Amino acid sequence: MAFQAAIVLFATFFMLLGIGVPISVCIGIASLTAALLAVPLDIILFTAAQNMVGGINSFALLAVIFFILAGSIMNNGGIAIRLINLAKLIAGRLPGSLAHTNVVGNMLFGSISGSAVAAAAAIGSVMSPLQAQEGYKRSYSAAVNIASSPTGFLIPPSGALIIYSLVSGGTSIAALFIAGYLPGILMGLSIMVVAYFIAKKEQYPVADPIPFKVKIKVILDAIPSLMLIVIVIGGIVAGIFTATEGAAVAVIYATLLALIYRSISWHDIPKILTESITMTGIVLFLVGASSVMSWSMTITGIPGEISNAILSISDNKIIVLFMMMVILLVIGTFMDITPAVLIFTPIFLPIATQMGVDPVHFGIILIFNLAIGIMTPPVGSALFIGSSVGKVSIEEVIPTLVKFFAALIIALFLVVYIPQISLFLPQLLNLL
Repeated sequence: MAFQAAIVLFATFFMLLGIGVPISVCIGIASLTAALLAVPLDIILFTAAQNMVGGINSFALLAVIFFILAGSIMNNGGIAIRLINLAKLIAGRLPGSLAHTNVVGNMLFGSISGSAVAAAAAIGSVMSPLQAQEGYKRSYSAAVNIASSPTGFLIPPSGALIIYSLVSGGTSIAALFIAGYLPGILMGLSIMVVAYFIAKKEQYPVADPIPFKVKIKVILDAIPSLMLIVIVIGGIVAGIFTATEGAAVAVIYATLLALIYRSISWHDIPKILTESITMTGIVLFLVGASSVMSWSMTITGIPGEISNAILSISDNKIIVLFMMMVILLVIGTFMDITPAVLIFTPIFLPIATQMGVDPVHFGIILIFNLAIGIMTPPVGSALFIGSSVGKVSIEEVIPTLVKFFAALIIALFLVVYIPQISLFLPQLLNLL
């Protein structure tokens, strides 16, 4: 039955997705259809409703909601330009300095906002015109912005890692957050290496030296924004507050900061709240629908069937991880990161743990894989936003983007097969 249920589940899901049905609805209908093979309809409807409510009845899930609100406040709060100035200070003396500034800016802003789309829009809208003035090709500028925007999924605080913690059965959020730093930095550095060689070839200019007094002012201006990360992550790791309480602190801090900067007024609050409520509704519906899918897969035995299928090909850890990595890279090209985490964590995590992979390490592997999908067609949201902000067509940006894609794949291989890249910091801080 499990084999037939798997075919029904995924065939229904991809067929509905292909004709443009919203992904939450695809998940729900596919789950109910597959469950019909094992349970009567009246029991399915009753149990599915219970699972949807139970799936979103989680204190930990409040952290995602609060971080969405904090990110929305920051996106409208004048924080991006201060982080861009700091990024110029960090990367401004490299060939193609504005491109490196874009990468560092996305790493800083993405980690604070937790959104690849927000980072691509906020940093790209400032950097693209500046790079055009300096003679950078628009396709190169857009590709750099698109490729570096997903770094915030790994560099905490990250909503995607919180979702993974929830679905994985309670993997430590503090450990996941700390584990994301080195892979996230590696992700950014891999993009900077490619950007460096392209800039050398195209002879893009190096920024003028920044006077010492200006450096001090830039650092002082950026410290209040960066303190958000220190307060939230430091508080969670030190056990001062939970991830949910830390997210609430982030909302209060971001609001005070935006009001101090005078970049938002009280009239902007309704717009910010509307954006946050809309995004929260989407995430909660996805979580609820995915809870139904998890139940449907459990009663039909689909995870066990998939596990047996993969392990029947090979029980070698290296090969099994490679197969999962390829599958997740393909999944990431047409599915957003949140539903992909919700659907594939229950399928692949048991296989990974059976092979001796630490759940924290697997969480980083999963998010890194799916983050790459944000920049690839046909459903790459960062690709569309970055191309729009960079005023370049997708067809023009793809050839350059492929070079960055190759560098990210190499970085992904390192993260997958060298566990200490993810686990060194959590072990150092006794979080594992």
